[in-house]
Amino acid sequence: MIRSMRTGSVVVDLAAEAGGNIETTKPGECYRKHGVVHIGYVDLPSRLPTQASTLYANNISKLLMYMSDKDEFKINLTDEEVADKSESVPVEISPFVVTARKAGAITAGLGSLSIIGVLSPNVNFAAMTTTFALAGIVGYHTVWGVVPALHSPLMSVTNAISGTTVAGALCLMGGGMLPSNSSQTLAFGAAFISSINIGGGFVITKRMLDMFKRKDDPLEHNYLYAVPAALFLGGYYYGLQTNAPSAHSIAYLGSSLCCVGALGGLSSQRTARAGNALGMTGVVGGLAATLGSLNPDPDTLLQMATAIGIGSTIGVSDLPQLVAAFHSFVGLAATMTCLANYIAEHSHFLADPSGFAAAKLSLFLGTYIGGVTFTGSLMAYGKLQGILNSAATYLPARHALNSALLLGNGVALAIYMSNTDYSMGLQMLGLTTGLSSMMGVTLTMAIGGADMPVVITILNSYSGWALCAEGFMLNNNLLTIVGALIGSSGAILSYIMCKAMNRSLISVILGGVGTKSQGSGEAKAIEGTATLTNVSETIDWLTNANSVIIVPGYGLCAAQAQYPIAQLVKELSSRGIRVRFAVHPVAGRMPGQLNVLLAEAGVPYDIVEEMDDINNDFDSTDVVLVIGANDTVNSAAEDDPNSSIAGMPVLRVWRAKKVVIMKRTLGVGYAAVDNPVFFNDNTAMLLGDAKKMCDQLLTSLQGTSH
Repeated sequence: MIRSMRTGSVVVDLAAEAGGNIETTKPGECYRKHGVVHIGYVDLPSRLPTQASTLYANNISKLLMYMSDKDEFKINLTDEEVADKSESVPVEISPFVVTARKAGAITAGLGSLSIIGVLSPNVNFAAMTTTFALAGIVGYHTVWGVVPALHSPLMSVTNAISGTTVAGALCLMGGGMLPSNSSQTLAFGAAFISSINIGGGFVITKRMLDMFKRKDDPLEHNYLYAVPAALFLGGYYYGLQTNAPSAHSIAYLGSSLCCVGALGGLSSQRTARAGNALGMTGVVGGLAATLGSLNPDPDTLLQMATAIGIGSTIGVSDLPQLVAAFHSFVGLAATMTCLANYIAEHSHFLADPSGFAAAKLSLFLGTYIGGVTFTGSLMAYGKLQGILNSAATYLPARHALNSALLLGNGVALAIYMSNTDYSMGLQMLGLTTGLSSMMGVTLTMAIGGADMPVVITILNSYSGWALCAEGFMLNNNLLTIVGALIGSSGAILSYIMCKAMNRSLISVILGGVGTKSQGSGEAKAIEGTATLTNVSETIDWLTNANSVIIVPGYGLCAAQAQYPIAQLVKELSSRGIRVRFAVHPVAGRMPGQLNVLLAEAGVPYDIVEEMDDINNDFDSTDVVLVIGANDTVNSAAEDDPNSSIAGMPVLRVWRAKKVVIMKRTLGVGYAAVDNPVFFNDNTAMLLGDAKKMCDQLLTSLQGTSH
């Protein structure tokens, strides 16, 4: 048998200790005979552990060498082949820690109120703080009820009611038919600028809300809201004639409640237009109450009417640029009103320095916030209008520059509050106007186009806080309440936008990139070849589908492709195909912009769904048509922990049976991240201008039979 075996064969005689089962075995030896290795060891049991350990050690050594770099032993735990794929067990926080955190937050809040109570200079300041706190709570709960599709109208209506800055300007106007000094001139300009917001804001809000109307919606009779408005104004007029002591304060309360109703009405499409009517009633009522409390002479009243009348007739109609422009008006009006108030009220500051310290501080803060809002909004307007490059522009040592500007404002505040000299105080206000205006430029220029939704909401919030500062400065409940509503509205929208991008608010403001979940390693390299398609093939996929989801992005907005795509949807729907839209919260350049554009083109709002509502439906969808979107449909956000958009909520289009992505090129989006979806087997790229491609798709579809 041994002779018949091939050279190099091995035989192990386990019975070697007893003489062996093979004739050629030599007990206790390992030798070669006839080319066959004979193993006749009699101590195999004692040899096995050592051999097993050696083999195991070799395997472990090779594994560790494979996991580490060639030059040094360093294991990269973020590597895909090394990282733990098992689900991590969430660490449960003890109930004590949870309760302690909540108690700590409440302690901080109540402690702050106690400090304010001790430092409060007078009863009026304490009462205004109460009004501010309650208005902020009301605004918080009201704004959370606004549906995402109406976030653009929300921004517009808050711009309109922010025009109540005109009330502060009216309080400082005088001199007859023309202003007679610098304070009155500034107040006239502030009233004029504020009125632009009132007229343009409500007109644009109405236009946007009308876009959402469907042909089969019941007739609306919103003109009937003129009845309660007339009753409200008539009741206030009667109170003036009878010298009712509380007529002004109750009128301010009614106006403030109407402004709350304007925001609350946006909780549904059904009540949105009624809310706009309430907002108009609130602003008109607030102006009437302000004029009634001032009781100006006929010449001054004519000056006021001129400023308000001309300003309110100026039309601005471009979205989303108008929103940024309106923010700049609020900021400029706030700054001018604060400067005018300082000029007019400085003598009172001297008479009672401690009593007017809060008003003096509010005046400075209003100037500072107004300056940042004014220039920041102009920068945002320039980027959105195409006047300026929409990409982020990073100045050398920009963080140091912004820190220096902030420090300069702090120094100006310290000198301003500690000095009673009129000239020095005015110089410090002028200094903070310049420094804050520079901050608005340096902060906004470092923010790229894709972060514009957050920038606009932040500026919206700034304008509200500037209005609050005016309210404290003038001891005006209306300005404080409306400012708190607008400030909380912008803050909540900013939070929603940042959450949708998995970004921190500070990161966006400072022009940072990357998400909070981004790892420290290198992003995955994308390999593969994209599959190109054409209009004819795309139409075949669409017409043979039962379910289609269209994902629009900023590319659709830029190309103005909403009209052909709306007609395409009608054609597909007439063939019995279910068509829906999936809108990402940060798609476009302002909150809700795509919802407004689709409504403008006649797309029914009930087939336009938000990301959280539709994301689980992609698995059962036949065809997904992506138009001008990139980062919001990038699977790297979920699959690559080292991607700069890791953790960002995205639309999971890649789960559909077929994905058609319409883009100009295969290039990256704003986040400069390659999109693996482009190279998937179920993805086809339809390259070209969105408007031209949609027109060709519509023409081709209309030419095919049902």
